[in-house]
Amino acid sequence: MYKIIGADGRQYGPVSAEQLRRWVFEGRANAQTQVLADGATEWKPLGAMAEFTGLFAAQVPPAISPVTGSHARRASAFAIWGMIFGILALVCCPKILFGALGLIFSLIGLSQINERPDAYEGRGFAIVGIVLSAVGLLIGFFVLLFLLANGQFHQYHHFQYRRF
Repeated sequence: MYKIIGADGRQYGPVSAEQLRRWVFEGRANAQTQVLADGATEWKPLGAMAEFTGLFAAQVPPAISPVTGSHARRASAFAIWGMIFGILALVCCPKILFGALGLIFSLIGLSQINERPDAYEGRGFAIVGIVLSAVGLLIGFFVLLFLLANGQFHQYHHFQYRRF
């Protein structure tokens, strides 16, 4: 007969060796479960007892499955669009509009990646988007200031139709 200490810390038994074997197969006891045999003075792990070692030799830990499908990280769409708007802010007009959109989308994407690093990647896209958008905004503001300083802002943005 045997007594065991369960996972909840409580003592169970006395039980027979056959009952202990059933508990192992049911998953209620394992090789680390502390057991006290009748007549013994010290508790031992169940796996260290000669009469039960055969139960645990056949047990193989489950294989680790690769990350697939819904568990895989994906690039943040906000970070990608932020980078796209950042590129457009450098090569297209209106620089201020694309720069602002790129900055907003990139910051949202970076925030999303920081909050859920297990689900999202694309930190590089977000950082490139922030830098390109900021440069585009600066260029746009300097062009705007230059046009205002030279008095050409009105003529630049509002075409005047004149007959010659």
